[in-house]
Amino acid sequence: MDLRLDNLSVAINGKALVSALTLDVPQGQVVGLIGPNGSGKSTALRCVYRALRPSGGVIRLGNDDLSALSLRATAQSIAALTQEASSDLDFTVEEMVALGRAPHLKGNRRLDAREQDLCARAMAQLDVAHLAHRGMLDLSGGERQRVMIARALVQEPKILVLDEPTNHLDMRHQIELLSLLKGSGLAVLVVLHDLNLAAACCDYLGVICDGRLFDAGTPREIMTPMVVQEVFGVDVIIVDHPLTGYPQLFYTLTSS
Repeated sequence: MDLRLDNLSVAINGKALVSALTLDVPQGQVVGLIGPNGSGKSTALRCVYRALRPSGGVIRLGNDDLSALSLRATAQSIAALTQEASSDLDFTVEEMVALGRAPHLKGNRRLDAREQDLCARAMAQLDVAHLAHRGMLDLSGGERQRVMIARALVQEPKILVLDEPTNHLDMRHQIELLSLLKGSGLAVLVVLHDLNLAAACCDYLGVICDGRLFDAGTPREIMTPMVVQEVFGVDVIIVDHPLTGYPQLFYTLTSS
């Protein structure tokens, strides 16, 4: 299923946070949003997982207007990892991951054998199976992050929305997660601050600046010294990675 943001706009208390943002996220592709802090990236994502109502424009899941779907139907199609994803309740890891099945359950039905296997596989994919009986409050930030991603996968979504999913993750788990996203077959919309990770992970990038789409294209098209300097105020040298060929950025601060 494809995701489309069509002229999406968000204004709060008279201040425009996102203005006329149009972006396609095709099934099987990873589309990244990059831009400075406060540029509107997370605001756009909140509209996709319906934590925020847009002021204008339409979000489409395939041919459906997202706003016309029930919240249950939305949760069955879209899984989200937010920056604030955490748990103040001391669920065990396996209990937290199992909550990903909630949109598909009715009444007090217990998970069936297929769903239990789904949870086990997701925990193994995210390297948290050994933590299954640990409480969430006992985990490190990176461990909690991986549990919440496993929970999102257990939803069996068609669209995966991730806001800074590499936060708290060490290098190995960052690489494993991004490889998992690329091979998921889902439509993935992800916010990343590390431009080198974005270049390696994403099929397509949208550059957001002051709530507007500044530019969009493949990482090779977008990762230019001019774009990075104009949007982020940083001078860079860009070279091809010797093994993958992805553009790699080396930063220098602009002189004042």
